[in-house]
Amino acid sequence: MPDAAPNTGTPSMQSAGIRIGTRGSPLALAQAKETARLLAASNNSSADAATILPIRTSGDMITDRPLSEVGGKGLFTKEIDDALLDGRIDLAVHSAKDLPTHLPDGLVIAAVLEREDVRDAILSPISTSIAGLPKEAVLGTSSLRRKALALRIRPDLRIVDMRGNVETRIRKLAEGAADATLLAIAGLRRLGLADRAAGMLDSAEWLPAVGQGAIAIMARESDAISLSLSAAIDDRETSVALAAERAFLTVLDGSCRTPIGGLATLENDMIYFRGIIVKPDGSEAHVVERQGPVAEAESIGAEAAGELARRGGADFFQS
Repeated sequence: MPDAAPNTGTPSMQSAGIRIGTRGSPLALAQAKETARLLAASNNSSADAATILPIRTSGDMITDRPLSEVGGKGLFTKEIDDALLDGRIDLAVHSAKDLPTHLPDGLVIAAVLEREDVRDAILSPISTSIAGLPKEAVLGTSSLRRKALALRIRPDLRIVDMRGNVETRIRKLAEGAADATLLAIAGLRRLGLADRAAGMLDSAEWLPAVGQGAIAIMARESDAISLSLSAAIDDRETSVALAAERAFLTVLDGSCRTPIGGLATLENDMIYFRGIIVKPDGSEAHVVERQGPVAEAESIGAEAAGELARRGGADFFQS
């Protein structure tokens, strides 16, 4: 679809022929279908007015080693964003926590859908909590944040890398690859698998990844039609919270090579932010809290990160 000149009304999805790019996993496809449904509902159109195009990313193709060793978060978005930049698709749907710290030039977050539960869930046949796992139990996770937070509580745990989509990790757990694993409850719920969770981790103490539970819709900043369609389904509260969290991540230059957690919540016209940095082995952590007017969301996130950077020091993330 060629870029269009700005207009004052919301265009028709049928006439626009919107093409939505996403990863091909069941969770990613479910998120893209929800996006198409919301776009259609806001536009009085049929959901099949949008075409969903699965795109295989580097993160999907690299399965033999931790992503932190080969480039970080952008591996789950690069090929999709490339398709957006060259016009093969009109919108890209991403899990917000997969977005790289710095977005590609020419692309913007056009909308963020209403956030799901931000918490991590523990899946285990033997325990409903990290603390309740047996001594030297095996925890399967590829997330450095989850690993660091778990070792902070239980330094005796043995951590093994567990990659793959949600269904793959559930299968590996059932096959005995680990005594427990950790997954975002948001993804489990979107797949109808919430009953697989043995317990929930309190987000006040176990901070989620930046953007966890949120779905971000990307568009070309010059594409007025896609921007207009997306704006109609943007959830303001989630967008503001994500802006604060991403400002926090940007100052810390966060990627999946650094154990960072952050969560912003809104109440009336105030934003409340809590962030954490943890050494990869869990031996040291620093927590920060900030609050202020919603209008200052990004500066609040950035200031929180600046404090943690000062407290942690330049070599904090070196294991």
